[in-house]
Amino acid sequence: LLPVLVYSLKVSPLIEKISDHKDFKKLLRTRNNVLVLYSKSAAAAESSLRLLSSVAQEVKGRGTISWIDCGDTESRKLCKKMKVDPNSKEKGVELLHYKDGAFHTEYNRAVTLKSMVAFLKDPEGAPLWEEDPEAKDVVHVDSEKELRRLLKKEDKPLLMMFYAPWCGVCKRMMPSYQQAATELKGKYVLAGMNVYSAEFERIKEEYNVRGYPTICYFEKGKFLFHFENYGATAADIAAWLKNPQAPQPQAPETPWADEENVVYHLTDEDFDKFIKDHSSVLVMFHAPWCGHCKKMKPEYEKAAEFLHVASDSPGVLAAVDATVNKALAEKYHISGFPTLKYFKDGEEKYTLPHLRTKKKIIDWLLNPEAPPPPEPAWEEKQTSVTHLAGEDFRESLKKKKHTLVMFYAPWCPHCKNAIPHFTTAAEVFKEDRKIAYAAVDCAKEQNHDLCKQEGVDGYPTFNYYNYGKFVEKYTGERGESGFTTFMRTLRERDHERVGKKKDEL
Repeated sequence: LLPVLVYSLKVSPLIEKISDHKDFKKLLRTRNNVLVLYSKSAAAAESSLRLLSSVAQEVKGRGTISWIDCGDTESRKLCKKMKVDPNSKEKGVELLHYKDGAFHTEYNRAVTLKSMVAFLKDPEGAPLWEEDPEAKDVVHVDSEKELRRLLKKEDKPLLMMFYAPWCGVCKRMMPSYQQAATELKGKYVLAGMNVYSAEFERIKEEYNVRGYPTICYFEKGKFLFHFENYGATAADIAAWLKNPQAPQPQAPETPWADEENVVYHLTDEDFDKFIKDHSSVLVMFHAPWCGHCKKMKPEYEKAAEFLHVASDSPGVLAAVDATVNKALAEKYHISGFPTLKYFKDGEEKYTLPHLRTKKKIIDWLLNPEAPPPPEPAWEEKQTSVTHLAGEDFRESLKKKKHTLVMFYAPWCPHCKNAIPHFTTAAEVFKEDRKIAYAAVDCAKEQNHDLCKQEGVDGYPTFNYYNYGKFVEKYTGERGESGFTTFMRTLRERDHERVGKKKDEL
C-alpha cells in the first residue's frame, strides 16, 4: 500500500509505483517511454510527485511515469540493482528516463510541467526556448488565451516572434532576439510563441504567419506591421524599435534574360526554331526563386562564355524560365529546378541532373553520352509506405485505425532527409493491419487541392489520422525513432483499452 503521505498528495493513479525488479523489467519491456522518479524516502518525493501527477495526466497514452521509493526495504534492493542512489542527490530524488526498454538519459532539463511534458512527448528533441537562461527576458507565450491577455494588458511596444521549434532560421535568430530583450527590458517587450501546432491555425491566419519566423509589432495591443527585410542582430532590432516602420519593399530581381550574358534565353515562341537551327543545345530550365539555380548560374554562364569563344564549339547553352514559359515546362515535364536537357539535331536526347559546374558541362559536351540512370522516385520503390493521391486519399485512410501521412515535395531537402527514416518506420509496422504510413506528393498538380485542404503550408508536414479523421499534426522528432515511438504509443494505448475491457468483463 502507498504511504498515507502519498494518499494525502492525491498522486495520480497514472503514476506506477514499483518496488519489485521483475515488475520493473516488465514495465520497461511493455512501455517504450518511461520517466522514473527515484527517491530516498516518501517525504523526499512529495513535491516531485505533486508535479509528476500533472505531467502524467498531460502525457497519458504517450509516456509513463513511475516512482521507486528507495527508502523502503523491498525497493532498496531494486535501487541497488539499478545502481541508483538518490541519497547522493541534494534533494534526495533522481529522475531517469528509459526508452525502448533501456536507460536513455538522466532528466536534467527544467523541472516544470511544460518542460517535462515537452520532454516526454519528444525525449530526443531540443529543450524549449524558455529553458535557455539567456532567454529569461523574452516573454514566452503558450496559448491563444495568454496571447490575448498579454496584448490587452501590455502598454509598452511589443515585438512577437511566431516560430516553430524545428525552424533553422528561428534558431539562428533566437540569440540576437533574446539579447535585444535583455538590453531593451523596461522600454519594450520581446515575446515568443511556438505556433507550429494545428491548434494555432486561427492565430496564424490572423497575423498572416506563412513561414517561420514571422515577427509582428504591436502598440497598445494593436498589430501594426511585420518586422521583415531588416537586419537580425540585437542592434538591428533595437534600432528598428526606436523607429518602427512598415517593411521596405525589396527591389525586384532583374530577370536573368535581361542581364548581360551569352546564354541564349528562349521562350515558348522561339524555342522550337532555335533547337532546329542548332545541332547541339544544352537547355537549363530554371525558376527565379530557385536557390540551386542561382548557385549554378555563374558556372553555367562561364561555360557559355567558354563555348562562345571556342573555335570548334561542341554546342551552345540556352535557358528557359519555366515559371513564365509554362507550355515548354509542361511539354518537357519539368517538375524541379534546375533541370538540364540536351537536344541533338532538334530532338530531346538526355536529361542531365549531374552537370552543375563549368568543367562538367564542357567535358560532357565534348563527349556526350547517356547519363547514369536516375534514382527512382520514392513511390516507384518497393516500400511499406502507401502513396496516396487526391481521389483515393480519404477512402484509403478510413481502412486503417492509425495513419501517419507525410505531405512532401520531391525537391525539398528536409523531405529528402526524412524519407529514409519514415520508410524504415513503415517497415517496422508492416505486419500490423491497423497501422499505415502514407505519403502525398504535393508537387503533383492532382494533389494541390488536397494538400491545401489538409492544412499543408510547408514541407514536410506530418498529419495523424484515426480511421480517416484528422486528429493532430505530428511535431516530434523526424527520425526513425520519433516515427516509430509515436505509432508504438498509439498501439500501447489500444492494448491498454482492450485490457481494461477484459478486466471489466
